[in-house]
Amino acid sequence: MARYAYVNGRYVDHRQATVHIEDRGYQLADGVYEVVGVRDGRLIDEGPHIDRLDRSLRELRIGSPVSRATLGFIIRELMRRNRLRDGLVYMQITRGVARRDHAFPTTPVKPALVLTTKNTKRAEADPGPGIAVKSQPDIRWSRWPARSSSSSSSGRSRWPKPRRRRRPSSPAPRRSSRRW
Repeated sequence: MARYAYVNGRYVDHRQATVHIEDRGYQLADGVYEVVGVRDGRLIDEGPHIDRLDRSLRELRIGSPVSRATLGFIIRELMRRNRLRDGLVYMQITRGVARRDHAFPTTPVKPALVLTTKNTKRAEADPGPGIAVKSQPDIRWSRWPARSSSSSSSGRSRWPKPRRRRRPSSPAPRRSSRRW
């Protein structure tokens, strides 16, 4: 069975899917991603995932390449073409193609949109005996609200200053009077 990807307006064979060599997402990690789970052919929590994708795009000041309705159609068509019943839909939006430079492009650039899917086996109803685990708080969300395709600070140092959001105040950490 053929596997398809969606790349900038076209459904293409997954093996033939390509992006431009100077796409800022692949050169400078100037893009965002989102992943939506699929179970029994239905998207899991589609709305909150698309909301987060929109928020990430706003944070990085990348325009949306398609409307929400169009994105929903693209997702479902890609699922249909790939016969996806259980798995993942992976979306990546980058600032687009521009000359390699850490500074923002001076002329408007069309954002790039790539979607792929992955089939996964469905978990059994009874997975058997469990294992002991230790959980820890996930601090990634308090550090950076956007789902950037990279955590590197290389390009981020030249991004426009993010808009300030009010956060609940927290007590200041205690400082020790000891000198080491």
